[in-house]
Amino acid sequence: MAVTDADQVRNDAVETALGKLDLDTKARLLAGQDMWSLPAVPEIGLKSLVMSDGPIGVRGVRWTADDPSIALPSPTALAAAWDPELARRAGRLLAQEARRKGVHVLLAPTVNLHRSPLGGRHFECYSEDPYLTGAVGSGYVNGVQDGGVGTTVKHFVGNDAETERFTVNSVIAPRPLRELYLAPFEAIVANAHPWGIMTAYNQVNGTTMTEHRYLVGEVLRGEWGFDGCNVSDWMAARSTTGDILGGMDVAMPGPVTVYGAPLAEAVRAGEVPESAVDEAVRNVLRLAARVGILEGAPAVVGEVPAPIDGQALARELAARGFVLARNEAVAAGKPVLPLAPGRTVALSGAAARDARVLGGGSATVFPERIVSPLDGLTAALPEGAVTFTVGADPSDELTPADKGFELRAVCRDASGAVLGTGSLPTGQVQWIGDDLPEGVTYETMASIEVTGTFVPRESGEHAFGTRGLGAFTLAVGGETRFEGVQPMGDEADPFEAFFGAPQVRTRLTLTEGEAVEVSLTYQVPDMTTLPLKAIMFSFLHLGPQRSAEELIAEAVEAARAADTAVVVVATTERVESEGFDRKDLTLPGRQNDLVRAVAAVNPNTVVVVNAGSPVELPWRDEVAAVLLAWFPGQEGGAALADVLLGEAEPGGRLPTTWPAEFADAPVTEVTPTEGRLEYTEGLFIGYRAYEKHGIAPAYSFGHGLGYTDWAYESLEVTPTQAKVRVTNTGTRPGRETVQVYLAPVADSVERPASWLAGFASVTAEPGESVDVEIPLPERAFEIWDQPSRSWQRIGGGYEVRASRSHGDTRLTAALDL
Repeated sequence: MAVTDADQVRNDAVETALGKLDLDTKARLLAGQDMWSLPAVPEIGLKSLVMSDGPIGVRGVRWTADDPSIALPSPTALAAAWDPELARRAGRLLAQEARRKGVHVLLAPTVNLHRSPLGGRHFECYSEDPYLTGAVGSGYVNGVQDGGVGTTVKHFVGNDAETERFTVNSVIAPRPLRELYLAPFEAIVANAHPWGIMTAYNQVNGTTMTEHRYLVGEVLRGEWGFDGCNVSDWMAARSTTGDILGGMDVAMPGPVTVYGAPLAEAVRAGEVPESAVDEAVRNVLRLAARVGILEGAPAVVGEVPAPIDGQALARELAARGFVLARNEAVAAGKPVLPLAPGRTVALSGAAARDARVLGGGSATVFPERIVSPLDGLTAALPEGAVTFTVGADPSDELTPADKGFELRAVCRDASGAVLGTGSLPTGQVQWIGDDLPEGVTYETMASIEVTGTFVPRESGEHAFGTRGLGAFTLAVGGETRFEGVQPMGDEADPFEAFFGAPQVRTRLTLTEGEAVEVSLTYQVPDMTTLPLKAIMFSFLHLGPQRSAEELIAEAVEAARAADTAVVVVATTERVESEGFDRKDLTLPGRQNDLVRAVAAVNPNTVVVVNAGSPVELPWRDEVAAVLLAWFPGQEGGAALADVLLGEAEPGGRLPTTWPAEFADAPVTEVTPTEGRLEYTEGLFIGYRAYEKHGIAPAYSFGHGLGYTDWAYESLEVTPTQAKVRVTNTGTRPGRETVQVYLAPVADSVERPASWLAGFASVTAEPGESVDVEIPLPERAFEIWDQPSRSWQRIGGGYEVRASRSHGDTRLTAALDL
């Protein structure tokens, strides 16, 4: 990348600032001063650099709803739009949010691949394909940095599953490492010039990523020319000398890290050359200069983009990411969607009322509002047109107190005096580092009372409980219902071992609409010896449990009486979340039974699937329509109404293959053996593996229907470009995602049978024809040659395919290299 005059001014300012720092200050600058920031150095005009999660919103530096955040759809939903420019707009909005919250660097995007559908964090990643992931990730990074905010592309590299993620050794051969797992990072460095990279917890081929001199120093910085800042994943840094010599710039979080004083001591002991520290500090100062917090250095972005309406963009993104997987004709030859005017709708599924709009974990943000499917459809249709029944609840477990609760946290010292109070978005208390209410410190805090009111939505027996390790007192209606200690158990799940398993503490009958006081007091343990202080516990609740048969029977009766039945099914945080992988692809609870029962009485049944990654849909051929909604963000319900009613077209195409059943998934090994996770499948993940093994998926990579029809008229190819003409043959305007795949003829090396080489979205009015030119990148014809450690172009014959999906080729053309 060419150096501009502004770059030179920034570089000069960095060198000047670096020259003024002593060893101790330099070492301190590479260590987090708290959970989210680096220290200020006033003597060189350096302000504190602030970082924040996450990929779909900007939480800021506190786990609180006091400062709400826009919650966009999940990264998988963003990738499903197959539109880098849309991703760029999303990035610009997040930069706007970051500036509003005083955040300089966003800890995103996550560009690890969907290697196996069991990966628990796939909702936070883009896709199974490296080219699509790199294109969408580049758009996102460009957008965030358009707004003057830095990004940290993560998790570099091989962090494609959650089991033993802190220690696992991902054993990946050179070709798949280069052609699959490094490829999105390489593309983003080339096309978006990110200001940061986050190195992962795991090892790759025996070396911890925070210490991986080859991948970080030789590949990332040397071959690719990355000149940004390399920050550790939180608590991933383990070795002072190993990390600094391995090329890791910043150890997070603080205040206790392997850098700071230990790093200065290592230099003085001759274990680390000071030049290595200088290079890391130079990278940190360059990042500070780019975001505008180093005196004498002009920020990269002087004039930020025009303001963006966050709610409107969140709604648009959700609709553009919805994938219409099935849409059958059921009456008068017309598909069930979009719904005809004047139709009544029987809506069922607890997930329609209590929407899961984001994936959770470190990606959690707290939006000002959440529009559920029930909210969205009720607002969009005439009064009385929508009926709602629970039908089936995906969870029969206690969850953090939420709907109907108004809660706050009251912190007291040992004498009982109030130190401070904080609001709580739910019954979950998650304070890490300095994320405490004003006036509260770990040293003075003796207890935390989660207190407030609960207004039940249903009459019946309600269960209240706790999650967390320590001493609790639980009161409901002014009466103490539990007092005791939750000890550490022997749970196999690492999350449960650390946070404690959910425990029912009391049950009592409450009346719908009648408020009751609730209180959970937690005794704060002594944390003086902990390097990172944190408090994590939850006040839990579960509403009245009715028999599954009764709930399904109610939904069936409502569906029988309505013109159209809409069933919303979903995963839960106990099924799909950061921190653990899935065991299977089954929808939890009796949701499959609900769908089948409703479809049996109403042929116009539409199923909305709210999951961040594939689930089994055993009834998919028994219903009229299947709409995949991912985790659609705060405006998901409004976007759903737009799509169901035809105000917007479902714009999504699958970013990952959906198997017909779990047994069909080609890659299912996500559990290490003796600490090693062998990527034995090599190059064959996702659609590459399905094609290799001759397995027909439920829905192919790239699949997605719209509300109009398209004819593929012509395909012309050169070694650098495919030109495709498409015509909108339907009756309404639409958008088509034209996909180009390469398939070698009589291949001379081992490669997949075909792979994605390019794509583009086009829009057209009814009857309109559009020509779209899709570049064919050089890398699409190359493999990594390990003996020469270089990319090698493979000549010969190729079939170029213009397709609607990987499984739906419309035109082919021959190409000889």
